[in-house]
Amino acid sequence: MKTMLLGAAALAAPLALAQPALAAPKAFGYPVPVTDTLTFDPMLDARLRWENVDTPTKDADAVTLRLRSGFELKHAPSHLSVLAEAESTLEIDNHFNGLAFVPGKARPDYAVVPDAANVELNRLQIQYRTRQLGLTVGRQRINLDDQRWVGGVAWRQNEQTFDAVRGEATIGPVMADVTYANSQRTIYGLDAGPRTAYDGNFWFLQAGVKQGPVTIKAFSYLLDYDTKEQVGPLAITLADTQTYGVRATAALPLGKKAKLNLIGSYAHQQGWKDNPAKYGADYVNAEAELTAYDFTATGGYEKLGSDKGIALQTPMATLHKFNGWADLFLTTPKSGLEDVYVGLARAFPKLHGLNANVTWHDFHSDVGHVKFGEEWDASVGFKVRKVALLAKYADYKAKGFGVDTTKFWLEADYAF
Repeated sequence: MKTMLLGAAALAAPLALAQPALAAPKAFGYPVPVTDTLTFDPMLDARLRWENVDTPTKDADAVTLRLRSGFELKHAPSHLSVLAEAESTLEIDNHFNGLAFVPGKARPDYAVVPDAANVELNRLQIQYRTRQLGLTVGRQRINLDDQRWVGGVAWRQNEQTFDAVRGEATIGPVMADVTYANSQRTIYGLDAGPRTAYDGNFWFLQAGVKQGPVTIKAFSYLLDYDTKEQVGPLAITLADTQTYGVRATAALPLGKKAKLNLIGSYAHQQGWKDNPAKYGADYVNAEAELTAYDFTATGGYEKLGSDKGIALQTPMATLHKFNGWADLFLTTPKSGLEDVYVGLARAFPKLHGLNANVTWHDFHSDVGHVKFGEEWDASVGFKVRKVALLAKYADYKAKGFGVDTTKFWLEADYAF
C-alpha cells in the first residue's frame, strides 16, 4: 500500500511537467502560469536556528539550517494538483545529541536536541480539491485540529509526515475527515534506523457540525503499529491504542474589538490490537482565550490520565505545542499528567508584526496529584521584510519529575 501511494504521486509528476515552457512570474516566489489553466508554484522554506540547552548534568548548543524546497502544479479545470518537496537539515554546530538512540551516531556527552542532519523526500502527493471535497494521496502533512493527536511537528527541523489517503467533505454545516495511513515518517531523519518511520495501520476519523460560532466534532484515532518500542514490560511509547472523544470550540464576539474563544475536549483511550495492557485512561482539556485591544489572555487545564499504571499517550501529536516548551513531558509519565496554565500575549501590528507572549505551567501527576514542577515560557517575534525572527525561552523547575531544564532559541525563517 505504501509503495502504491507514493507511486501514484510519482507517476503524476512527469505528466504534469510535460507542458509548455514557463512564463515569467509576476513576482519572485509567486505562482507561474504555464498555460491558461495550469500554474507552477515554487516553494522554499529556510530556517536557521540556534538552540541552547542547560541542565545540571548535560548542556547542548545546536546550530542547524533547515531547507525545504519543491513545487506544486495546479490544474484549475480538473481541481487536481501535484506537490513534490524535499527536506534537508545541516548541522553547523553539532554540540548536541541528535540521535541519542542510534549506536555510533549518539553524542552522549551532550543534551538531546532532536534535529539531526537529514536529507529526505518530505512530501509527494496528488490532491483533488474543491470547496466541498478533498482527496489527498501520497506522502503528506496532516494537522488535525490543535494537533494534540495528529500533527506535523513543525517546530522541529525535520517535519513529521504520513504516507496516507485522506478524504475531506463539507456539506452545509456538516463535515467529515477520514484518513488511512500506513507509515508515520518521524522527525528523526533517515539515519535513525527503525525510528526513521513507523509502519502500521492507522485510522484518523472525524465528523462534526458547525452552527454559528460553535463547532462540535467527534473523533476516533486507531493506531496499530507493526513494530513496538518497549518501555519496561509493556509497549507504551508506541503501543496499539484506540481513542474516542469529542471536541467543542466556540468563537464569541464581544463587541468590535474583543472576542472570547472557548475549547473543551474529552477522550478515552484503551489498548487495541497487540497491546497487552488492560486499561482505560481519560483525556480532558478546557481552555478560555480572551482577546481585546491586541492583548490575549489564556487560561486552561489539560489532563492526560492514567489507569493501572498506564498513561494516555499521543505519539503522533505535535508535542512541543503542549505541556511546556522545555519538552519534559513528550512521553506522559506512568502516573499521568495534569497541566494548569495561564498566559498573556500582546501583538503590535504596526511594528513589523511584533508579538510577545509569556505562559506559566503548573504540573502534577494525575494519580496522587504529586507535584512535578513548574515552567515559564516566553517568546518575542517580528518580521524584517520577508524574514521572520524569533527569540524563545523555556525554564522548567523540577519538584518531583525530571531535572531543572533551561532552553533558549534564536531563529530566522524565510519562506515563499
